[in-house]
Amino acid sequence: MNQTLSPAAVPGSVVGTGSPSVASPTFSPLYQQIKALITQSLQSGEWKPGELIPSEVELAFRYKVSQGTVRKAIDELSAENLVVRRQGKGTFVATHHEARAQFRFLRLMPDAGEAHQPENRIFEVKRLRAPAEVARVLDIKSGDSVVFIRRLQYFEGVPTILEEIWLPGVIFKGLTAERLAEYKGPMYGLFETEFGTPMVRASEKLKAVAADAGTVELLGVVPGTPLLSVERVAFTYGDRPVELRRAIYITDQHHYHNELS
Repeated sequence: MNQTLSPAAVPGSVVGTGSPSVASPTFSPLYQQIKALITQSLQSGEWKPGELIPSEVELAFRYKVSQGTVRKAIDELSAENLVVRRQGKGTFVATHHEARAQFRFLRLMPDAGEAHQPENRIFEVKRLRAPAEVARVLDIKSGDSVVFIRRLQYFEGVPTILEEIWLPGVIFKGLTAERLAEYKGPMYGLFETEFGTPMVRASEKLKAVAADAGTVELLGVVPGTPLLSVERVAFTYGDRPVELRRAIYITDQHHYHNELS
């Protein structure tokens, strides 16, 4: 089926007028256009995290394209962890509350035994004016309101991860230490459920460091102990950065696990 959608139907497209001063239309494969439209519905909240989205047949009718085109679009959304296919049940919006999502962003795995969720101890949650380098990463203005979180994560009672987290204040209004302490699920689940901000992808930088005075006491290590430093920028829909997380990992009994494809 050789069908094309109007460039105006796709977010970010530009319609040309023939004038040399106007950008030419940018066309993308039809399935990519359908993927953009489905993503737009996810971003707008038409289908909530954990909810069943319409079937491929229904979406094909809605967008007036073939079912194969819709299937290819959903294949990519599934590969990007935005939706989850369940055999015999349909396709669901991905959620951080699913067991399969628990370790998507927590990559520290034990050298022996099964992976497990850490226990959290929140040290502080406060509102600050964004330092310049934090504002740059979060794509906000220097001095804008940010929420700063400092916490320690324990694996089997042993302090293992020390984290500093920066969040845009305008998105996370009402986030307090009390709310974080009483919430029993993953932090990203709280962000998704109560602040309408699912984390859909992240970029990380890893570096070997030595324990300094700021980490020795909290992590219970001696000065100079080799540690792993991880800086993560997490993004929501529209590739919008919504979290800067800087963490120090003890890896004497754990390793950082990633799968490449």
